[in-house]
Amino acid sequence: MDVVVGRLTDRFGDEISVEETYGQLTVDVPAERWIEALTFARDELDCGFFDWLTAVDEEDAGFAVLAHVWSLTRRRHLLVRTRVPRDEPRLPTATPVYRGANWHERETYEMFGVTFDGHPNLVPLLLPDGFEGHPLRKDFVLAARVAKPWPGAKEPGESDADTRHTPRRRRMLPPGVPEDWGPRGRERPEREPAEREQSGEQSGEQSGEQSGEQEGRRE
Repeated sequence: MDVVVGRLTDRFGDEISVEETYGQLTVDVPAERWIEALTFARDELDCGFFDWLTAVDEEDAGFAVLAHVWSLTRRRHLLVRTRVPRDEPRLPTATPVYRGANWHERETYEMFGVTFDGHPNLVPLLLPDGFEGHPLRKDFVLAARVAKPWPGAKEPGESDADTRHTPRRRRMLPPGVPEDWGPRGRERPEREPAEREQSGEQSGEQSGEQSGEQEGRRE
């Protein structure tokens, strides 16, 4: 491990930082030296096996892009990581270095919006035609349960069926969805406090009547 760190430091100097976590070495490199670092890992560190490539949304810090490679002969991992700005997330494609990065870059492009310049076919891989947005970004609105009624009653009061005798709970929105988002949000105005109190009183009266009827049957 120390030998690898020494070789990385000799090649890239203070431009990189290296850390070890759970026996795996991670090297952070500037975006402009991304391809050079991957080529060095393949040719000089014997990491000829490409495992995976993905991104992490770090919000204001931009996107971290990571590539995990492996040395079959020396049996050691290496995680190469860089960061790109949020307003223009771009990197040169790694496909000339590792052909296996092709589909991984396509997935990262559609899920996070990171563009890989020079990619031979940077088109959507998993999402349907016409899909808008990048669903693994943290600012992506998870709107499925807001735009479409949920089938059945997952929580008390969540079904669209007749729930007059079912205790109701405030409908929870998926994470990141504004309170007034979508047609269903606009259809359900917030009740006034007086209405909520009246509803509670009626519910209490109904419970009392039902309890009295049950007592009468027992007698």
